[in-house]
Amino acid sequence: MNLTNPFIEFETYFWPLVAAAAGLAAGLLVRRAVLPLVARAASRSTWKYDDALVEAARNPVLLWGALAGIYTGTRILPFAPDTDSVIAEAFLVLGIVSVTWFAARFTGLALRTRSSAGPLAGVSLISNVARIVVATIGVLFILQALGISITPIITALGVGGLAVALALQDTLANLFSGIRILVAGKIRVGDFVRLENGLEGVVQDITLNQTTIQQLANNLVLVPNAKLAQAITTNYSLPQTQLAVPVQVGVAYGSDLARVEATTLAVARAVQAEVDGAVRGFEPVVRFHTFGDSAILFNAVLQAHTFEHRAMVMSEFIKRLTVRYAAEGIEIPFPIRTVHLKQS
Repeated sequence: MNLTNPFIEFETYFWPLVAAAAGLAAGLLVRRAVLPLVARAASRSTWKYDDALVEAARNPVLLWGALAGIYTGTRILPFAPDTDSVIAEAFLVLGIVSVTWFAARFTGLALRTRSSAGPLAGVSLISNVARIVVATIGVLFILQALGISITPIITALGVGGLAVALALQDTLANLFSGIRILVAGKIRVGDFVRLENGLEGVVQDITLNQTTIQQLANNLVLVPNAKLAQAITTNYSLPQTQLAVPVQVGVAYGSDLARVEATTLAVARAVQAEVDGAVRGFEPVVRFHTFGDSAILFNAVLQAHTFEHRAMVMSEFIKRLTVRYAAEGIEIPFPIRTVHLKQS
């Protein structure tokens, strides 16, 4: 009868379990104690990507600790050489997977961090493409680690990619159009745009296939990237978000134009100083330009912070100007036309 000493059996598995638990505890310690300290230090640094680095490592660091502990435990256990080789290979694959996970997370977060001050703000297209590229590289490393030649795979992907490209022409057109839009930097998330078909709104996101535009009525419109890249588009947020607000006004013939100009400027200055959305400190401009059929026409130019504020500034100016003209006795004539009949 073969009897096994319980103490020897316990001692065999005790230290591997301790190593595994120690690795997991180390990962938890780094995640809960060390990373918050590093995050606080990163928030004070001038390098803007360190915050993304800390956030990307928040979950993988726990996995790294657990893998290190379990691998150390397996080194203690008396496995056969063939089993040791398989275990080492498995941990190598898991290590590559964890590093790929970290790299993909960091890439996505870094691109969004970069976008906070640049043209990629809030855009998921570049982030998704970058993650796919990182994941693909990770898979190739795994295959290479397993001793699988990746040359035939790359060749097959090249041949299959041609067939896929022919089948997905519209999808690829939208993908590359989206990349072209982002690289050009002329349409960014948060910009207020108007397309040639009259569609206007704020760009919410640019994804693999389409651009999401939120209209002022709070509706979402999905525009294929290929159509957006080909459309004649007005971007009211470039080169800056502040924009002029021209308002055409007409006064009756015979009006004192110097008095009209002074009164109009006084009202415009009050609007610039008091109305929300108007640019403080901007000096309004009045320019007469046309002898109309029933009035002398001129433009009063104000300035708003964004296109969304433009309507409020214009509305408040028209209301105040109407009241002021009535008080000053300045006439805004009805559209009329005088016809002289020549008698033969």
